[in-house]
Amino acid sequence: MNKAAWIDFCTGLGPTFADTPFAKMEKGLPTVVVRHLKNKKGFAYLSEREGNLIIAVKQNPLEIEELREAFHDITPAWHMNKTHWNDIRVGGDVSDDTVKSMISTSYELVKPKR
Repeated sequence: MNKAAWIDFCTGLGPTFADTPFAKMEKGLPTVVVRHLKNKKGFAYLSEREGNLIIAVKQNPLEIEELREAFHDITPAWHMNKTHWNDIRVGGDVSDDTVKSMISTSYELVKPKR
């Protein structure tokens, strides 16, 4: 899947919107932040670094280290809280289904509680 397809997947999870808050500061293609519509919290940060598509997602702190140990292409998220956020290099050793599951988890973690 390409960046646009991943953005479509993210925005299809519920009431969300795609934002580019860093566009003026970045060179090249801007980072796209997909946010929950009600509380504006981001749950997926899609950026391109060194020719790779990277998706930063929030994860359960109890599982975050396990994911990093299980997959070479899951690392602590750049410019994010390393206790709660992971970067996923798309197209590496993490299957699309696992990436989708991680994005869905991130969405659930940031959506407003009733």
